[in-house]
Amino acid sequence: MMSTVVTGAGMVLSLLLELSVYAATGYWGFTLRKPRPVRWLAGLGLPLLLAGAWGLFAAPLATFPLHGFPRGVLDVLWFGTGCAALAGRRRRALAAAFALASLVNLAL
Repeated sequence: MMSTVVTGAGMVLSLLLELSVYAATGYWGFTLRKPRPVRWLAGLGLPLLLAGAWGLFAAPLATFPLHGFPRGVLDVLWFGTGCAALAGRRRRALAAAFALASLVNLAL
């Protein structure tokens, strides 16, 4: 019973962190000090690019599912992108909290 609760909590945390990567990269793009079309392209384009990569390589029904070491590399790059996006917009405390939560998630 307890392992089911822990597994469920881990899956919820994982989903929230995955969605947070989209939010962080969208925030990064829309807050760039660039002309409006560039901000829109970055704010929508990067999350869409990431969604495509997730669908191809990491989703439960991925076209080319990764396992083992390659999947671990993808996870580190995925969550690292969210951390970098937050740090790039000078949200360092939030980036550190996100990195810690991501590390806990990956450890589980």
